Amino acid sequence: MLPLSPTTIKDVPFSERPREKMVKIGAEQLSNQELLAILLRTGTKNESVLQLSQRVLYDFDGLLMLKEATMEELQKIKGIGLAKALELRAALELGRRIYTFQENEKYVIRSPEDVSRYVMDDMRFLTQEHFVILCLNTKNQVIHRQTLFIGSLNSSIVHPRELFKEALRRSAASVICLHNHPSGDPAPSQEDIDVTKRLMEGGKILGIEVLDHIIIGDRKFTSLKEKGCI
Repeated sequence: MLPLSPTTIKDVPFSERPREKMVKIGAEQLSNQELLAILLRTGTKNESVLQLSQRVLYDFDGLLMLKEATMEELQKIKGIGLAKALELRAALELGRRIYTFQENEKYVIRSPEDVSRYVMDDMRFLTQEHFVILCLNTKNQVIHRQTLFIGSLNSSIVHPRELFKEALRRSAASVICLHNHPSGDPAPSQEDIDVTKRLMEGGKILGIEVLDHIIIGDRKFTSLKEKGCI
């Protein structure tokens, strides 16, 4: 059961109200509930904005699921209408874009760890398998990132034609393949290995090297090249 909070924001001491606290001590010192309350601005007739933000976090198990919440899911919460749902989705999307923003200088891949750092926070929360390629130039700089397929990895879905069509469009010198395991375990399956070998053979014919295939788990990854699978 959720702990009780004051019925209205006026019942909260002035110095403890989210906006006033943020002015005084900064956003980084506020709780998730208080930050969310600032975005929501108002509560409902029967509860304060702090109670409403507490319910939102409770329903979405904290920030983990709220990060991926849809407009429809947000509006199912009593007190969240279209306007509040739009504002929350906009804030979440803006946060995602800021976090993933890359400066004009292209990201350089020197190791599997570099690949992991580049995609981990985007891919470890995905609930379906996404097959992605990174197109690199001759300096191993990322010039393009493309999600090619969504769904369980198999040789009929991941066709070399689609992968190399994208690589040729970008004039890539080489590519790195990667996909996520929603289970969080990045251990490769035999299908993962077979698909990678097939793609590498296609790359040799076209002169576009497949450097590696990285499997993304939850805060961990597996490089098929480092593991000696390819």
